[in-house]
Amino acid sequence: QVQLVEAGGDSVQAGGSLRLSCAASGLPSEVKCRAWFRQGPGKEREGVATLFRATGNTYYGDSVKGRFTFSQDHSKNTLSLQMTVLTPEDTALYYCAARRLCYVNDWSSEELYNYWGQGTQVTVSS
Repeated sequence: QVQLVEAGGDSVQAGGSLRLSCAASGLPSEVKCRAWFRQGPGKEREGVATLFRATGNTYYGDSVKGRFTFSQDHSKNTLSLQMTVLTPEDTALYYCAARRLCYVNDWSSEELYNYWGQGTQVTVSS
C-alpha cells in the first residue's frame, strides 16, 4: 500500500520559515519523481517544486524560486521542503506527490502524478 504522509504545516507570520516533510512508503522502485503542490483558498492547485530522486535535479515554480528548497534524505526515504520568507500568498494546503519520471516541460501538471498525500496546511499571516 502506497502512502505519502506530509508533516510540518503550521501557522506563521509573514517573513517566517517552515520546513515540510514527506515520508513515503510502498512506492514502486520505478517511481523516481517527487513533487510538492499547493492549493490556496479559492485557487487552483499549482506546482511548487519537483525533484528527480535519481539525479537530485530540482525545478521550482516562479513564485517560490529563491525562497523554497526541495531536498531528499535517502536514508529515511523522506523529502523536505524548506520554505523561507513566507508571505500570505503562500497560505495553502501543501501536497506531496509522486510519479515515475520528471520532465522539465510538464513537471507541474498535476494530472500526471499517480500518488498523492493528504496534505498539510500552511497559514501565513501578515
